[in-house]
Amino acid sequence: MNTVQDARPQYLLALGQLAELFAAVTPADLDRPTPCEEFTLRGLLNHVVGGVHRFAYMGEGGRAEDVVAAIEDPSDGGWPAALSRASARATAAWADDAKLGRPTFAPWGEVPGGMVVGGYVMEATTHAWDIAKTLDNGFVLDDGLAHTALAIAQAVLPAEGRVEGVPFAAVQPVAEDADVHTRLAAFTGRKV
Repeated sequence: MNTVQDARPQYLLALGQLAELFAAVTPADLDRPTPCEEFTLRGLLNHVVGGVHRFAYMGEGGRAEDVVAAIEDPSDGGWPAALSRASARATAAWADDAKLGRPTFAPWGEVPGGMVVGGYVMEATTHAWDIAKTLDNGFVLDDGLAHTALAIAQAVLPAEGRVEGVPFAAVQPVAEDADVHTRLAAFTGRKV
């Protein structure tokens, strides 16, 4: 994963993009299906906020396996505030540069903190695509973030023979001229 040494600035951008998307969600949207087939939009928002808290927990020195990437659902209109609290916690937890080189217990094993940050850039950016597709409101996703996330995904996720337990389905076919967001979604197993 040499493409990104310190992906914290990209992670902050990804959190900002998620915040804009969360702000656009209405209570009527919450039961919609998403490209993440195991989740409704409510379940996906819960997973995203829980994932940000899990990322923060790892930055605080905890092991990913100790916490579930989920929260208690807030009120239907409480999702933006829930993400804001999780984002503030994650930002504080990863503020120290030394954490980038520190061994960290991520969901995929013990790796340097910098790799964990990169993995969560990929996670946040991919789920932003899921939410934007679900809302279908013309939200313009950040191309730079998608390029970074795709580079990370291609560096750390095997395209062939994804094993059980890896939370990504097989790479899906995509048109050669597809935009970077669609290519990222397809690489992470979404049917596009």
